[in-house]
Amino acid sequence: MFFILSKILSFLVHPFSWILISVAIGLLTKRKKLKKWTLRGAGIAVLFFSNTVIFCEFTRLWEPDGTKISEVGHYDAAVVLGGMAEYDNNLDRLSLRRGGDRIWQAIHLYHLGKVDKIMIVGANGALFDKSLNEAVQFKSVLADWGIPAADIIIEENSKNTHENAVESKKVLANHPEIENFLLVTSALHMRRSKACFENEGFTNFDVFTTDHYTGPSRGYSFEQFIAPNVSIMSDWGKLIHEWVGFVTYAMAGYI
Repeated sequence: MFFILSKILSFLVHPFSWILISVAIGLLTKRKKLKKWTLRGAGIAVLFFSNTVIFCEFTRLWEPDGTKISEVGHYDAAVVLGGMAEYDNNLDRLSLRRGGDRIWQAIHLYHLGKVDKIMIVGANGALFDKSLNEAVQFKSVLADWGIPAADIIIEENSKNTHENAVESKKVLANHPEIENFLLVTSALHMRRSKACFENEGFTNFDVFTTDHYTGPSRGYSFEQFIAPNVSIMSDWGKLIHEWVGFVTYAMAGYI
């Protein structure tokens, strides 16, 4: 039930949903003042949530600082959280999304000898079956790339961040050789992920953030200040999803 409610909430907190609702009210209502303010509000929301600089500055407050690979020590494993790919049912293969940087960085760390094993966590976070089981399917791909099966651990039951931590604890209980690990996930997702793992009693781990939207330096171009970018509206949805998710998880006792 919590999983289904979280999907409904994700839709409701997306800026595009707010704009659609405002426009619908503005077009359907017969009250002139309400029509005026809902349509005006929708227009303002479009300009605000499509501005690159505004989004990046809010994101900068949320994303943890990244770590250079040269500064990473040695760990028994990299625990990589799912949410990295979609499954192409026509071609029977994984298709990476932005979060694919998680597995890319983990593979790099593995080949540099900074992690001994790669643990892939999560089946999929979809409400309906889309033939995606990231942990199983990524293990097959990594094996094709020459990584020994003994160095690939999977957790294939979890569907959200809370379950990622709960199910990882069960799997790692069967791997006493893993005494410490590096938690790998997107910078936008790391605050909630780290809190969930700590809530499950994990203490001997560090974090490695990937696919950052921002960094220590600012380098905006002129058009980013003034030109609307529709894709930024989708990115806002991800950021607000993390804010709401963090609060919701806190209320549910997951962090």
